[in-house]
Amino acid sequence: MPSPSCLWKQDCLVSGNADPRRCTCCRCSNMAGKPTFQGNCSHEHEERRQERRSPGSDTSHVTTHIPAPVQGWQVEANALGLHSICHSVLFSDPGETCPAFTALGFWSALIGTELKVKLLLYTRQNPTCAEELHSTASKYLNVTKKTTFIVHGYRFTGSAPVWIPDLLHLLLSAEDMNIILVDWNQGATTLIYNNASRKCKRVAEILKKLIDEMLINGASLGSMHMIGVSLGAHISGFVGQMFGGALGRITGLDPAGPLYRGTPPSERLDPTDAQFVDVIHSDTDGLGYREALGHIDFYPNGGTDQPGCPLTIFSGLQYFKCDHQRSVFLFLSSLTRSCNITAYPCDSYRNYRNGKCTSCETFWPMPCPILGYYAHEWKSYLTQQSHPVTRMFFDTGDKEPFCIYHYSVDIITWNKDTRRGTFSIVLADETGKKAETKVNPEAATFQQYNQITLLTGFDQDLENVEKISLTFSTGSVIGPKFKLRILQMRFQSLTNPERPQLCRYDLVLMENTQRTFKPIPC
Repeated sequence: MPSPSCLWKQDCLVSGNADPRRCTCCRCSNMAGKPTFQGNCSHEHEERRQERRSPGSDTSHVTTHIPAPVQGWQVEANALGLHSICHSVLFSDPGETCPAFTALGFWSALIGTELKVKLLLYTRQNPTCAEELHSTASKYLNVTKKTTFIVHGYRFTGSAPVWIPDLLHLLLSAEDMNIILVDWNQGATTLIYNNASRKCKRVAEILKKLIDEMLINGASLGSMHMIGVSLGAHISGFVGQMFGGALGRITGLDPAGPLYRGTPPSERLDPTDAQFVDVIHSDTDGLGYREALGHIDFYPNGGTDQPGCPLTIFSGLQYFKCDHQRSVFLFLSSLTRSCNITAYPCDSYRNYRNGKCTSCETFWPMPCPILGYYAHEWKSYLTQQSHPVTRMFFDTGDKEPFCIYHYSVDIITWNKDTRRGTFSIVLADETGKKAETKVNPEAATFQQYNQITLLTGFDQDLENVEKISLTFSTGSVIGPKFKLRILQMRFQSLTNPERPQLCRYDLVLMENTQRTFKPIPC
């Protein structure tokens, strides 16, 4: 007898005085399309139980659990019967416990851990209480929906990643999906990083088995998204390789660098592992990976020394992990949508900071890509076969939501003598609210009648700028104060390019002296 294909429903039929315990549970059909079972949980469970016990039937591989109707019900069977589990949505067992992420102590790291993978399912029906998956037979898994896998990385202390609850909550708020948290803490927890790295392909093989079963039950590779952190990014890449790059998307959050730098694509994450691969590099001079690994690679603050992170080893573990973890918190920020972090294509961070990469014409008619969860909106452009790997640069603040509002400043001076210096800038609106530069322009050389473009960033977004305050400095402590004579200055918002440009003409700045003026439309 061919295996039936099951579509299970979790709709509770509540209307008027109807019994809220009534629920349409499961409808299965064989290859001929004939329904083998459908019905109301509270009315048909007894009938179904009797059918399974009929003379001559083989029940050796069939387990039936029929609690009271108020508790819901489930049927488990082998391939000859029902091969999904149907439950009531609204009524669960009061004694049900919630599987949790494996929390280990430093002792476990000291002695090392053998690999044991737990697959924890979260959906909008169980957003805070995971269901541990052993197969696709599940109370909550709906394989026709998008499925997102979260794969963590190396765990030096054995503790659970602090960002997991927020990521789960924000993903489920953004979209109705299945989330499978891949808990391989037993295996990732060790003082010896190499031991954790060696287990990555084994984790990938376990995930492949689950995905294979999901595909049999109607899932689509194109609707799968893997979010991998550190070593988890490479695990995601290995899974993608096993499916020939057919996974819908892989997001690599600061993919691990040690043991992976300089390796061939088959030994690490690369753009061929999924239909769309986006990567955030936040610790390229430490635990992360410097080279581009995706269709689009984001380098916040150049990929090193994230604002707000310790700069000395005296800060303890934070010195080692703060930059590395920043990629995760930037991704979380993108899910809140409190602000969109715009990134700009450039060949180097230096050129970006020197104002040479502020154009978004490459992506026209789209704007420049935004970081994080919604980066897939640029997929059609970025995955063109002839298109090169795209490196994107941007600056951030030192705390959530990390947003910086960028302006380009074009300056033409008319000093006879060359001047070199920097600017600090303060913007103010009609209410007196001020925005100060958090990303000061790089030092620039000003020559007569030459236009210089500076890039600057502010901690707030002022829609209507009424006043601008400038301070010019050469950095000289001793000696005479210089003047900078500005023939023309033009401000343009890069974050909101549709806003009118602001100008000022014929302005003289005395070194280290703030000058405030009212700009005019250009």
